[in-house]
Amino acid sequence: MKRGLSGSGRLVFAAGALLCAATVAGCASSGSSSQPSAPGSTTAAASPTASASASSSNTPGLAAPSSTPPSPAGSSACATSSLQVKLGGSQGYAGGVYEVIDFTNRSGSPCTLYGYPGVSLVSGPPYTQIGLAAKRSPSTPPKVVTLAPGATGNALLQVVDALNYPKATCDPVKATALKIYPPNQTEPVYLPTTPTGCHKPVQVLSIASVRPGSGSSS
Repeated sequence: MKRGLSGSGRLVFAAGALLCAATVAGCASSGSSSQPSAPGSTTAAASPTASASASSSNTPGLAAPSSTPPSPAGSSACATSSLQVKLGGSQGYAGGVYEVIDFTNRSGSPCTLYGYPGVSLVSGPPYTQIGLAAKRSPSTPPKVVTLAPGATGNALLQVVDALNYPKATCDPVKATALKIYPPNQTEPVYLPTTPTGCHKPVQVLSIASVRPGSGSSS
């Protein structure tokens, strides 16, 4: 289901547009084995480092960021338990879709987000990772995002259509959820969704760093 992006979401979508062009070119031939970059509301359950780097199908995509700047005075990194995580707007393109992931501070104190969420497709429950975790997109360099109580930050997820690839290359499988680690946390959130992923190591997910604002529909 396609949902419109808000003003902030459209800005995030524009930042990912450069990545789209390369992806569409890579997906044009269904017989190619090249691997282009790639994709309910849930309240977070109370997890550290997130990764968008590739990992095996049975290994969570966790990797420490290259550096974590100090949080502004009076604030600390947003814990998973202090965040509401949900899918915002989405925008399809030839060969895939962009999904915005919103992180809203539901605590009574400011907190910060820095870097990349860790994102992967899973089946279940019990949840089992499908293929590779999302790789990090260089299109938006990380910066500290301070969230006041009730404020939202977002990250843009690209999901390449797994059906672009031959079955032998991809081994397609339907997902039941996205597994999402907020930046620098180790407790995940599961958001119900049903895209098709690749059980084999084909890179269909790509994630941008967190930016201020919401990507939800107005």
